[in-house]
Amino acid sequence: MAHHFEPLTNDLILRTARGEDVERAPIWIMRQAGRYLPEYHEAKGNRDFFECCRNPEIASTLTLQPIERFSGLLDASIIFSDILVIPQAMGMIVEMVDKKGPHFPHPLKSPHDGQYSKVLHKDVDVEAELHYVYKAITLTRKKLKGRVPLIGFCGAPWTLFCYMVEGGGTKLFIESKKWIYRHPEESKALLQKIAEVCVEYLALQVQAGAQMIQVFDSWAGELSPSTFKIFSEPYLAYISKHLPEKLADMGLKTVPMIVFPKGADFALDSICNLGYDVVGLDWQMDPAEAVKIRGNRKIVFQGNADPGVLYGTKESISGTVKEMVEGFGGGKKGWIANLGHGITPLVKPDDLRFYLEEVHRLTSK
Repeated sequence: MAHHFEPLTNDLILRTARGEDVERAPIWIMRQAGRYLPEYHEAKGNRDFFECCRNPEIASTLTLQPIERFSGLLDASIIFSDILVIPQAMGMIVEMVDKKGPHFPHPLKSPHDGQYSKVLHKDVDVEAELHYVYKAITLTRKKLKGRVPLIGFCGAPWTLFCYMVEGGGTKLFIESKKWIYRHPEESKALLQKIAEVCVEYLALQVQAGAQMIQVFDSWAGELSPSTFKIFSEPYLAYISKHLPEKLADMGLKTVPMIVFPKGADFALDSICNLGYDVVGLDWQMDPAEAVKIRGNRKIVFQGNADPGVLYGTKESISGTVKEMVEGFGGGKKGWIANLGHGITPLVKPDDLRFYLEEVHRLTSK
């Protein structure tokens, strides 16, 4: 289905992602639509988190809140949704527990627990199961009226796998490690299944109106260098290879692809060869060192300030931005400014505003 949207008036982030010379560094913020904004709580009301995701009108309203509050300072919007809609589409129950986070009442315990086979062999109707995401994307594109591009996203196979076997967030990753060290082949089969769903999900987001996509590998850093090459990298590469092919089959143009393998700085050299246009860096990676590792490859970096700097003084924020600008080469090519992870809930919006203004000031020179 072809949609008609107003032309973009700000395509800075798209030009940057394509490797072009630009007038300043584009900026957006992971979790820019979220709990740190007072208006988020007003719009959400007493609705459950996933209820907001499943309501296109609410999801689009939440997506637009930071664009409206920080008018002229953000160069992209990202659809309000969650990475765990994919496990839901694959037949698993996921709840959002207040003050605890996501919870799977029935996680995958072993390849022999019955549920594993059901999930692995389910014929997932990605279009029908996640129709509300596509409706939210189309509605948001219309409401944006070309102000900034809209980013779609998914969780990476490894990160989704962790949630599906752990039953929620964890610090120890005991179940995940049991799976990969006791059941490596069954783990790889599930990771492949997830990767295939991710490709279709992202393609349908693009069809609905997403102009860039990001793959969040939030738990990449829990793997060792050798296990990262086995249980994460091949599935990230599968997505980057097959998404453009899928889009071509659907008669759609390719869009810039971002990968964010948090904590996997040890693998940055090989990540730069995975086929993504943009590589997101967390705050533990030195920008200048990342640029050195990249060499002459046409990879754009994204990031990477410590989200915690937003709790600091204006001098601290300015110093962090200055260090990033210098480390990434000035901001006129090859860098999309962001944080090194999502913004946290107690940040004051005006402190984020100052961060955004500093990126504009120091990269427009």
